[in-house]
Amino acid sequence: DETEFRNFIVWLEDQKIRHYKIEDRGNLRNIHSDDWPKSFEKYMKDVNCPFKMQERQETVDWLLGLAVRLEYGDNADKYKDSTPDGAKNTDNTAKNAEPLINLDVNNPDFKAGVMALANLLQIQRHDDYLVMLKVSFTRLTQDAIAKANQSKEGLPVALEKHILGFDTGDAVLNEAAQILRLLHIEELRELQTKINEAIVAVQAIIADPKTDHRLGKVGR
Repeated sequence: DETEFRNFIVWLEDQKIRHYKIEDRGNLRNIHSDDWPKSFEKYMKDVNCPFKMQERQETVDWLLGLAVRLEYGDNADKYKDSTPDGAKNTDNTAKNAEPLINLDVNNPDFKAGVMALANLLQIQRHDDYLVMLKVSFTRLTQDAIAKANQSKEGLPVALEKHILGFDTGDAVLNEAAQILRLLHIEELRELQTKINEAIVAVQAIIADPKTDHRLGKVGR
């Protein structure tokens, strides 16, 4: 839109570029004048714009670049340490998309932790420990997560007090691995309890043998 374009040029000059003195901006501000194209052409020459009036897109880009440069020059201390929002979002997206990318897969502690996790989830062994770790997390189905979240009686557990043994490079994954390890320990304790109960039952039988005098044997 021609009117919007002219208003845009006036705004750039008034607010950012400020090449003319305020009293010299009258012709450029008179956007409804038939002579405005001539005033704009003169303005382009005065600011040393290398493009012609007909190259509108290139002219707009160049003037915006000039405005940014002048804005930065006036506020260098404010902008010198700034990071573009787009770059931040790109870095975060890449990090979230591949949180395991910086892992040291040759670390013995990492290998031991992945193997323990794979054994717990009954995952087939693979030469690439990173692949095993990824497969381990894909096995965390909704049912498994729901089971892990079921409330049980007992004291709350402080995860930060339990050493994981390896670092995935991502705090969420580390916490998930800690939870899985604690659940595994709980299952081992339940198994040990059942083993102890079985041993006690066997000992009870051995400690109270039944005697058959006719056969001259002790026990049954």
